[in-house]
Amino acid sequence: MKLSNVFSRKNRILLRELVITDFKLRYQGSVLGYAWSLLKPLFLFAIMYVVFGKLMKFGSVEHYAIYLLFGIVLWNFFLEATSQGMASIVARSDLLRKINFPKYIIVLSATISALINLALNLVIVAIFMIVNGVSLRLVFITTPIYMAEIYIFALGIAFLLSALNVRFRDISHIWEIVTQAAFYATPIIYPLSIIIAKSRLAAQLLMLNPIAQAIQDARYALVTKQTMTFADLFPHHQYLLVIPYSIVVLMLVVGGLYFKKHSKYFAENI
Repeated sequence: MKLSNVFSRKNRILLRELVITDFKLRYQGSVLGYAWSLLKPLFLFAIMYVVFGKLMKFGSVEHYAIYLLFGIVLWNFFLEATSQGMASIVARSDLLRKINFPKYIIVLSATISALINLALNLVIVAIFMIVNGVSLRLVFITTPIYMAEIYIFALGIAFLLSALNVRFRDISHIWEIVTQAAFYATPIIYPLSIIIAKSRLAAQLLMLNPIAQAIQDARYALVTKQTMTFADLFPHHQYLLVIPYSIVVLMLVVGGLYFKKHSKYFAENI
């Protein structure tokens, strides 16, 4: 695929229109409309905070409310990007049969829509940070790096799942189960110190997951230095950070190649 084709004016216009359409259709017909993109993570945060922060006393981390909210926002971003990306090719079947254009644009538009939701949710996070008196440190400028890591990982997964979903519609159900398990296997609700108290090795293995590593490092950069990070778990082996980053790159390459190989058959298989 030539670089000139990837970034041609025609493709950029099509991508923009698909992103706008995706965002408009998502809440079409609902009374609150776009407000649901903000309300859903807030409702989930409220429930999690009461259950785990108050009743189960997980709130030992400084600014736990923001710590929890930020983790939920980043997880929802990953979940939305992968889920919407996975369903995007099947959802655009009519368009695929009528127009000849690079199929990757459909998946890209779905994940960019998730990015827009992330930006809206980060406004809520910023407001909560101000209200709760969270002080920014210089390291906060690294936060976009971890968000980009989550996005690239989600994009690779979306490419792979969207291509698989054309042939095997069970993929959506399997991915739902996988993400439900992954949510509780990732230190979003609970501090990582709870896992370390049981088994440091288990905590280290968990942090090799790019999502866990990115969320923890982003929390450290933006919310509180009390956050346990990859560097804290591997103080003498920080070079192992190459593992989660390598997984991200590998996922993008594998997902992209698989998508490219099978995209020519999408119109006839849908």
